[in-house]
Amino acid sequence: MSLPCEQLDLLVIGAGPAGLCAAYEAAAVGCRVTIVDENDKAGGQLSKQIHRFFGSSHHGAGKRGIEIAEELFGDCLKLGVDVRLSSSVLGLFSNGEVMIDAPTQLCLVNPGAVIVATGASEKSLAFPGWTLPGVMGAGAAQTLINIHRILPGSRVLMVGSGNVGLIVSYQLLQAGAEVVGVVDTAGSISGYQVHAGRVRREGIPVYLGHRLLSARGSTGLEEVLVEAIEDGTVKRFEADVLCLAVGMSPLCDLAAMRDCRMVYEDALGGLVPWHGADMRTSQSPVYIAGDASGVEEASVAMEEGRIAGISAAEDLGSLNSGEAAERRAAIAKRLDELRAGPHSRGKLAAKERLYAR
Repeated sequence: MSLPCEQLDLLVIGAGPAGLCAAYEAAAVGCRVTIVDENDKAGGQLSKQIHRFFGSSHHGAGKRGIEIAEELFGDCLKLGVDVRLSSSVLGLFSNGEVMIDAPTQLCLVNPGAVIVATGASEKSLAFPGWTLPGVMGAGAAQTLINIHRILPGSRVLMVGSGNVGLIVSYQLLQAGAEVVGVVDTAGSISGYQVHAGRVRREGIPVYLGHRLLSARGSTGLEEVLVEAIEDGTVKRFEADVLCLAVGMSPLCDLAAMRDCRMVYEDALGGLVPWHGADMRTSQSPVYIAGDASGVEEASVAMEEGRIAGISAAEDLGSLNSGEAAERRAAIAKRLDELRAGPHSRGKLAAKERLYAR
């Protein structure tokens, strides 16, 4: 079957925080930008984040993630960005063509440049009972309550005390569930204290130094067993939902399909496309941004998206090299500030190793 091939200037794959910021920066200097996303709503992870962001006003401090997503999307529309939702990219081919499964048909496009901003997926754990109904990723639970307005269960046990585990525990509590505990193998809470404080104030017990043993039930989850690492004491929790907040993996299969050089950085979530500080990959004209380049905070994804958009605009001739370098330098300073905290040291070191390769 032969498909007609549409010529595009810049294609951005993913309408999350990185993709929207990339599209905006490129469109602002005159690029004709098309952005595609498999979801029926733009915003990515921001669309299900109802908590208020903190930090600087440049990164939406004081605003909820859903509000930031709406603003970024609106800014792109004002600049004439062609947004195609409910459209999945099936292939990123070596001849430069991209196959898209659009709502009504398959189509081929041939863009002058491609920014891959496909985000990340949840990691999981394999343990006895892990396939029982009621065992799910914390992000899946967050999608149910904040997007679909569905409470996944009445009694929830959370595994993982990072930011995702803490935030989703609090949001499940707000939605009406009883959170019977947060379990983590670590000896200290992994997430930010602002999120840990909310969980503590609500009286949610936190069990540090404990590991997950098994989930049990007949037709669905009924109980969870965890073990204290130090002395082997086993605790039993009655629960109909077990949420796993055990990390994220970059969604970079499209970059790999395009033969981008891949490297492993555990601090960034695993396998990522090699890229420079300008977000260029080993395969021109392919760029990477956001969690697809290494899992970090949404504010970091936004800044990386801006850099990728500027680099693509430069290579497409819409921005001269001097102006592009100046804009990237200003954003790089903000990125340094975002990565200055103790929670980001490992990620910063991993990014610096990438840039140096």
